[in-house]
Amino acid sequence: MSTRDRTPKRTRLSPEERRSQLIALGVKMLGERTPEEISISEIAAQAGISRGLLFHYFPTKHDFLLAVVQHANTDLLDRITPAPTVDVLTMLRDSIRRYIDYVAENRTSYRALLRGPTSVSPDLRPLVDSTREAVIGLILTELPLDLPEARLTRLRLGLRGWVAFVEETTLTWLGEEPITRDELVELLVDSLVGFARALEPALVDALLGADSTVA
Repeated sequence: MSTRDRTPKRTRLSPEERRSQLIALGVKMLGERTPEEISISEIAAQAGISRGLLFHYFPTKHDFLLAVVQHANTDLLDRITPAPTVDVLTMLRDSIRRYIDYVAENRTSYRALLRGPTSVSPDLRPLVDSTREAVIGLILTELPLDLPEARLTRLRLGLRGWVAFVEETTLTWLGEEPITRDELVELLVDSLVGFARALEPALVDALLGADSTVA
């Protein structure tokens, strides 16, 4: 058998498969770098294509970064979706544990996106905000709330503040780890319960309905 016959043939991918491959490589690199540190040349080399061909799928590096961050945000939402259970607080704890694990795995890029998205691109801020809104949607979907529109709007606004608290507290914990992971989870769960007491009684009832022992 000749050397040429033993050389593996490069797999020819469809445009959609190639695009998905490039995004997946970008997401993997994003786990270790900030968005602006992602190297187009390295991505192309890992995919076995030229840098110029990458720009056939993404007109600019900016377009590529947007696609990568969007995919990463979708992955985050998939990761924090809790396993179904009748106990709302158990589901909340499960989601928070998943969130902490995800951020720990992607701390460099996640810190960059949360602490300074406009330094990378103003277009990244809407992606981060849409993820926060989706997190709020996950919470409200699991809670048996039937509120007038005005109270629901107020609740959604307040929950944005709680999500910001979760983000900042988790990022600070990753840098210092002054308490255990389980203690962090309980801190974040307790913060939502305490927040609910001040904001919306119906939210407290929904949260504690299956666990009335929580103070």
